[in-house]
Amino acid sequence: MRIEIEEPRQSWVEDFAILKSAIMGAAPAGAYLHHIGSTAVPGLPAKNIVDIQLTVNDLADVDADAFEEAGFERRPILIDHCPPGLDLPEGDLRKAFYRSKGRPANLHIREKGRFNQRYSLLCRDFLRAHPIAAGAYALIKQRLAQRFPDDVDFYYDIKDPVFDIIMDGANDWAKLIGWSEPPGD
Repeated sequence: MRIEIEEPRQSWVEDFAILKSAIMGAAPAGAYLHHIGSTAVPGLPAKNIVDIQLTVNDLADVDADAFEEAGFERRPILIDHCPPGLDLPEGDLRKAFYRSKGRPANLHIREKGRFNQRYSLLCRDFLRAHPIAAGAYALIKQRLAQRFPDDVDFYYDIKDPVFDIIMDGANDWAKLIGWSEPPGD
């Protein structure tokens, strides 16, 4: 996979809305969606892949066949990375992961209240509220993609710790403003 960072597109919001209906048709009862990642931050350059988080009560409730029928290819159960200095149980980092067979999209299915479920939402909201941090993050992504366009592992080896630095500030910001998980998109 070649890494290409594109200028922001209004169509990312529209694409999320289209994908939402297919996902919710396959989702277990009580599940809800958020548009996450760089395509969810207005004005932020990104890979042309819409990231979506489906929050569920229990990963065991996910019907893989229903998501396949909705146009999503199942990938192995994954463990999100753990930020340095934290000792988190595997359950706080587990997720189911699907890729759209149509419009490029990643579906991250995480359990409500887990560390990784909160992480993606807080990061998105922090970048939306802090354009200087978002701009610096965009510059890092653009330079990594220019320098190492064919090395996905290296890209994420750098990007993940950068996110952890951003999240340190985001956690302080969340305490300061009383941030809590927003309703689904």
